[in-house]
Amino acid sequence: RARERRARFVGKNGACNVAHKNIREQGRFLQDVFTTLVDLKWPHTLLIFTMSFLCSWLLFGMVWWLIAFAHGDLDHSTRLQRDPREGAAEAPAGFVPCVTSIHSFTSAFLFSIEVQVTIGFGGRMVTEECPAAILVLIVQNIVGLVINAIMLGCIFMKTSQAHRRAETLIFSKHAVIALREGKLCFMLRVGDLRKSMIISATIRMQVVKKTASLEGEVVPLNQIDIQMENPVGGNSIFLVSPLIIYHVIDKNSPLYDISPLNLHHHEDLEIIVILEGVVETTGITTQARTSYLADEILWGQRFVPIVAEEDGQYSVDYSKFGNTVKVPTPSCTARQLEEDKSIM
Repeated sequence: RARERRARFVGKNGACNVAHKNIREQGRFLQDVFTTLVDLKWPHTLLIFTMSFLCSWLLFGMVWWLIAFAHGDLDHSTRLQRDPREGAAEAPAGFVPCVTSIHSFTSAFLFSIEVQVTIGFGGRMVTEECPAAILVLIVQNIVGLVINAIMLGCIFMKTSQAHRRAETLIFSKHAVIALREGKLCFMLRVGDLRKSMIISATIRMQVVKKTASLEGEVVPLNQIDIQMENPVGGNSIFLVSPLIIYHVIDKNSPLYDISPLNLHHHEDLEIIVILEGVVETTGITTQARTSYLADEILWGQRFVPIVAEEDGQYSVDYSKFGNTVKVPTPSCTARQLEEDKSIM
């Protein structure tokens, strides 16, 4: 019976398939509240955003109501309310309320909203009668500014997160293995759908597989870096148009002993590709990831050209981005190919 393919370590869309369980030190997340808020899902963020304002308005509304109650403003405000039959009552001589027009908790709550969001309707205001009211006014303004700064900063960071830019960085659905310059190479295609460039873009690749040491230690997800080559040399790429990135399968490569016959029997083989760079328009570092399992690697094929010169400029046909064609390729491992060349 064929063995089941193991779960991906990194999804095709770049999401890491790792679940964190039994974390005992949950308090560490509260020590970095801002990052925790940014990492939350949008419904949770909007709920916290709404509740933070409502709770602060209610809290200070209660404080304003208590100040008015302690000073006796509520009793006088009740007598001063206009009665359609009797008219307005006369204010007691010399009485000055802490906050004008406060006669219930509802009006105190409305005044709290006016103070914190700096909306002045002109009907309620703080007087010089109560120093405590002036102090509460200062405190509420400071608290409101802090809440605004945190929540607006959180919303801004969520809308400008680096992975949003990575949505327009695309990788070919399949990777291929074929000859290039007489050597077997692992190749993939990467492209950027936007005209704004990724500055200082670098690309690297890792093989993730289960390994065992000489001492018998089993490493379930051993990450092995392998050298990537590209048309401009090194790991840095100029991603103005789609590029074919390749890895030469030599004696230092984890793919050195893989042939087309046993390629699809490596259920534990996963090749991860990571592209990093700085977004030109925002200056934020972004990262795009993908992975290739054994059955997503095509032997003996190469990518078709998609860049052509038209009307004095270069045109990219993204409809052929992942298209491949068959090419003559030896059905042997890179080790056997190298040994045959040495014999010849």
